[in-house]
Amino acid sequence: METRQALRGMATVSFWADDVKAARKWYNELLGVTPYFERPDSENPAYIEYRFGDFAAELGIIDKKISPKGTAQGPGGAVLFWHVDDVKGTLQRLLSLGCKEYEGLTEREAGFVTASVIDPFGNIIGVMYNPHYLEILDTMKFQTAG
Repeated sequence: METRQALRGMATVSFWADDVKAARKWYNELLGVTPYFERPDSENPAYIEYRFGDFAAELGIIDKKISPKGTAQGPGGAVLFWHVDDVKGTLQRLLSLGCKEYEGLTEREAGFVTASVIDPFGNIIGVMYNPHYLEILDTMKFQTAG
């Protein structure tokens, strides 16, 4: 009997920007990669996509002019936390790149540490040290190695 999961995995995180070219430059610096997809073209991007990280997560930057009706104009909504090995160092780097602190460095129980910032385009970026992430990653590496 086949079991289907309602939510199989994060497909794309969408962020909005008034100036997609400026956002592209900023995210190129942060991520250390360039977008693999740009529409309508690289000179006039209204939508760009990055893939990065252990699971090739996708981040889309979209021109705020084409955001759905009712999209929040300021920071808000869900906060997606990206696993990082050094929350304090990553937080400092984000702040040095022009982010504003949203929630400062917070040590939580069982080894979890979180922080979040608002990027120069008004989006919330969460970072966290998550021991469970590392356990799952280690398990997946073991499964694919055999």
